[in-house]
Amino acid sequence: MSARGGHDHDHDHDHDHDHAHGHDHDHSGAHDGHDHRGHAHGPGGHVHAPADFGRAFALGIALNVGFVAIEAGYGFAANSMALLADAGHNLSDVLGLVVAWIAAIMGRRAPTRRYSWGWGHASILAALFNALALLVAVGAIAWEAVDRLRDPQPAAGWTMMIVATIGIAINGATAWLFASGGRDDINIRGAFLHMLADAAVSAGVVVAGLLMLATGWLRIDPMVSLLIAGVILWSTWDLLRQSWAMALGAAPAHVDVMGLRDFLASREGVASLHDLHVWSMSTTQVALSAHLVMPQGHPGDDFLRALASELKARFRVDHATVQVERDGAACPHARHAA
Repeated sequence: MSARGGHDHDHDHDHDHDHAHGHDHDHSGAHDGHDHRGHAHGPGGHVHAPADFGRAFALGIALNVGFVAIEAGYGFAANSMALLADAGHNLSDVLGLVVAWIAAIMGRRAPTRRYSWGWGHASILAALFNALALLVAVGAIAWEAVDRLRDPQPAAGWTMMIVATIGIAINGATAWLFASGGRDDINIRGAFLHMLADAAVSAGVVVAGLLMLATGWLRIDPMVSLLIAGVILWSTWDLLRQSWAMALGAAPAHVDVMGLRDFLASREGVASLHDLHVWSMSTTQVALSAHLVMPQGHPGDDFLRALASELKARFRVDHATVQVERDGAACPHARHAA
């Protein structure tokens, strides 16, 4: 790194740091500052290693594959649409767990010259895939349930209740495996919500079995299937909305962009700012870039270190790139963002 002219990132080592880059556009060159405290360096960029849920994924997939086979078999034997609907949903969740696991593994790969941010964006695509797959499952379940409402079929209530009770235990245990990571990572939250919803759905099947035994009303089974579809749709909507926004480069929901803008504008020496952009590098990492107009020139590396630290603490921004300019008009490509 030099005081003028910029630098390239081409590291083959790992260490922790938070940083902001500053470029002084006074027609004399560029200044870059780093505070080595929060990222990992790889060739051509930076990546955070996400929490490892490999064991949780492996155990959750194994448990649910076994349960899908059992539930589908008994669903056909008992002629229960509710059991078959739940089995279909569980099968889609197994696929979702596989996709989420693959994405989590990819997210731990180091950056390369071509993929300078690493592979963290795969976790966003996995969350979006899971949300869309669940919507397909909802449509299939609802279609079959409506058909059963028109032509109700007898179902074995006791079989439904016993199998669904097993499902409550398995899905509840699997959800617990992902509970600790669901708050900060929508890829893990997707796995957690799917399993939690499955446990609730299985509880609904138990209720359906009890009501069928008590009343003999055959339409209870497809009605519960429609309720299952509604639960899945409700639990999936937020995941779909967030993953779609992340895939399009929107600012993460937890980042107060206007508050962040005000924070940057209030820094000492900053006359104005433009080209503020905030986006998700993965389901757990946030990046920021901004141009700060500072008429007195580049304030020094200490300013950048302190700025990176505060952005991390106050706004959970992991990677900040700041360009410093003496005159905002000197940047011919300026695009103002709110």
